[in-house]
Amino acid sequence: LFALVYGALGMLCILSIARMKDTGTSEGTDKIQSLGEVSAFTRQLATLLHSGIPLAQSLTACIEQAESPGMSKTLRHLREQVTQGMDFATALETCPGYFNTLYINMVRAGQASGQLDDVLTRIAEYLSNQNRLKNKVINAMMYPAIMLTVSTLVVILLMTFVVPKITEILISQNVPLPLPTMILIAVSTFMQTYWQILIKGPLIAFFFLQGALQQDSFKLKFDMLKLKVPLFGDLLRKTAVSRFAVTFAVLLRSGMPALEALRIVKKIVGNRAMQEVIQGVHDSIIEGTDISTPIKKSGIFPPVVGYMVAVGEQTGELEQLLERIAVAYDEEIDISITRMTGLIEPIMIVFMAVVVGGIVSAVIIPLLQMSTSGLG
Repeated sequence: LFALVYGALGMLCILSIARMKDTGTSEGTDKIQSLGEVSAFTRQLATLLHSGIPLAQSLTACIEQAESPGMSKTLRHLREQVTQGMDFATALETCPGYFNTLYINMVRAGQASGQLDDVLTRIAEYLSNQNRLKNKVINAMMYPAIMLTVSTLVVILLMTFVVPKITEILISQNVPLPLPTMILIAVSTFMQTYWQILIKGPLIAFFFLQGALQQDSFKLKFDMLKLKVPLFGDLLRKTAVSRFAVTFAVLLRSGMPALEALRIVKKIVGNRAMQEVIQGVHDSIIEGTDISTPIKKSGIFPPVVGYMVAVGEQTGELEQLLERIAVAYDEEIDISITRMTGLIEPIMIVFMAVVVGGIVSAVIIPLLQMSTSGLG
C-alpha cells in the first residue's frame, strides 16, 4: 500500500513538471500548444526581423516554414491582422492557443522598447529551455512507467486467470494449502469478485481529488505535500525554482516592471505554495521592502536562492543573479534526474521481482507438495 501511495504521489509530481507549460491564467487554461513549435517560429521571426525584414514579410516567410497546418493557419491569421494595421502584441492576443500572456506581454515590452527582435530571441531561448527540461523529465520516467505498467498487467493476468485455474486443481486434489497460498487465493477471489470496485475506486478518487483541488486551501496543502515526497518532491522544487528564476530574469531583461513580471511568474511556477511566496515578494515591493526577505523566510525556496537574490538587489545585477540561479538549478535538475532514475529502476525491479516471485512461490509450493505426495 505504501508503495502504491508513494508511486501515485511520485507520478503526480512528474505530471506537475510535465504540465509546467506557460500559463496565462492561474487556472492554467491558457497554455502554449507546442513549446517546440512556437520556439522554432519565434527564433525564425527574430532572425528575420534582426535582418531588417518587415514584420508582415517575416511572417510570410515563417508560414512557409510552419511545421503543422495549425501553426500555418495561425501565422496566416497573424499576418492578416498585422497587414490591417494591428500591432503584433494585440494580434497575438487573438491566438491564445499558441501565444499566452507571458509571450504577449514580452512582445509588448519589446515593441515599446524598440527591441522586438532581441526580446523574441530571449523568448525562443526560454521556450526551448523549458521544452528541453520537460522532455528530459518525461523521457527519464518513460522506462519506469512502461515497466510498472507491464508488471501490473502481468500481476493482474496471474491473479485473474492463472491462479484461479491452479486453485481448482489444488482444491480438487485436497492438497493442504500453506498460509501464503491461502492469502493469494483470497486476494485472487477478491479481485475477481470486486473487479468493478477496483476499477471504479481509483477513478472516483481521481475525480474527488480534482474537485478538492479547486479549493485553494486544499490545493496549498496538497502542493506542499508534493514538495515533501522523497526524490520526486526535490525534483519538483528545483524545477519550480529554475522556472521562477529564468522567467523573472527574462521578463526583467525585456523591460517589464518587476510588479508586472511577478504577477506573470506567479501563474507559471505550477505550485500553489511557491505562488504564495511570490505573492509575498510582490507585496514586499509594494510596501517598499526588499525582494529577498520573503524568499528567505518562506521555507519553500532553498535558502541559497534568497541570499543570491539579496546580492543581486544590492549590486543592481538582479537579472544576472537570477540567470545564474536558473543555470545552477538546471544542472541540479540533471543530477537529480540521473540519481532518481538510477535509484528507481533497481528498486522497481526488486519490488516487482518480490511481488511476482511471491505469487509464483505461493503457487509452486503446494504443487510440489502434491507431486511429492503423489510419488510417495
